[in-house]
Order: sequence, then structure tokens, then C-alpha cells
Amino acid sequence: MNPKRRPAVCVLKTDGINCDEETANSFATAGGRPETVHVNELRMGERNLRDYQILAIPGGFSYGDDVASGRILALELTSYLADQINDFVHHQNGLVLGICNGFQVLVRTGLLPLGDIGEMQATLAPNDSGHFECRWINLRVEDNHACGFLEGMKGVVSYQVAHGEGKFFAKPPELEQIEAQHLVVFRYCDSLGDPTQEYPLNPNGSLNAIAGICDPSGRILGLMPHPERSIRRKQDPNWRRLPGLEPRGLAIFQGMVAYAAQM
Repeated sequence: MNPKRRPAVCVLKTDGINCDEETANSFATAGGRPETVHVNELRMGERNLRDYQILAIPGGFSYGDDVASGRILALELTSYLADQINDFVHHQNGLVLGICNGFQVLVRTGLLPLGDIGEMQATLAPNDSGHFECRWINLRVEDNHACGFLEGMKGVVSYQVAHGEGKFFAKPPELEQIEAQHLVVFRYCDSLGDPTQEYPLNPNGSLNAIAGICDPSGRILGLMPHPERSIRRKQDPNWRRLPGLEPRGLAIFQGMVAYAAQM
């Protein structure tokens, strides 16, 4: 890719986020130009989202998941950076990715599922199992999802989950709207690719087996599993048994970089 067209990626950092290096490396591997930016740099005006084409909120435990997972960072974003984020999303047509804790943040800001910052329409609740879940799981990529930068992604992928509060929950009207607008991108599935509520295939009890969603514009994506932990063959636990295995998480970062480069 022409270096001048490599999209700039803001990888957001704050206390407790611990997957920022892996996320930045994934975007760099995909051809982007990631920069780790502390949230205070945005608040103080030392950095501005207008200088980036992609915003990524990595996984981890922002502010120690105090009160609830992602709540403090979400409150900080909606209280101090709402105008900047709205401009980035609605006027710059910027892309947004939230992984695990980042997904929790996006849901608590209201950017997901319906793209309205400050209006929370869903939540990610404690796992039905009552404890932290960490394993590789299968996800089905929905055929008719609305995510614009993942149009070519199909079939079943395997990513790692690592969370204690990953149960996607919304009230029936909001859940029906999410389904009607094809906002579900990933669902927990069984070995046949069928969505499942069965534990541990569905590690948290998410309604409708929802593992990842986008907003109606198709430019904001959040998911609980960690695609940044699957960008090289040898990260997959079955890489020795499957010589033709391709890194399954890299496609998300490649899709975002390619989409942003064309805009």
C-alpha cells in the first residue's frame, strides 16, 4: 500500500487497558499507521480524532472495571469527548473498533448498537457461568450483516474470549431492531456453524448468541472475542494440525484499513 494512503489509527489507551500493543501491531500488520494515544491527550487537545481515520478501543480492564466493565471510560468519553467523537463518526465517516472491554465501552456510550452517543440501548452483563471465561470459541459470520468493511468475510472463524462480563443483553424492542437492521455480525456457534445458547460454546449466555455487532452505518464494530490474538498462524492452538490455516483475526484489521484507504 502507498505509504501516503495508509490510514492513521488512533489506538486509545488509559489505565487498565492492556491489549493496546497487540491491537496496534494488528493494524500495522494490516497496513495501517497506528498510534497509541492516551485519553488525556484527547481531553487536553494534544491529539484530535480529526487526524485519524480509525479509532480502536482495545481490550483490558479500563480503570479496573470499577462499578462495571467499561463504565468509567464510557462516562469519560460521553462527558468530555462527545463532540469530538460525534464529529469523527458522523462528519469524518471514521471507522471505530471496540474489542472486549472496548466493546463494553462502545455499548455503554450508546455508539453501539444504534450509533447514538449518550443513549444506552443494550448492555454486556456478567457471564451466566458467574466467572471469567478464557478459551477459543467458534463464531459464525452472518451472511447479511451491515458492517461495510467486512463484506467479504464469511463462514466460521475461531477467536479467543477472555472476559467476565460478556453477556449481550437488550430488551425485546431493541433486540428486534438489532436483528431487523442486520446489525449482528458475529454469533457464537457450534461445530456445524449453527448459533447456540449452549455453554461453553456460548461462553456467557448472550441473547441470540450475539458475539459482535455493528451500528446502522456499518462503520462501528464491537465484539467480545479477541481478533488481535489471531493474526499469525502460530497463535492458533491447531496450527500444527492445519498446515493451510490462515490467521482468522487479521481479516478484520485488513478490512478496516482497506476500507479507510478508499475513503
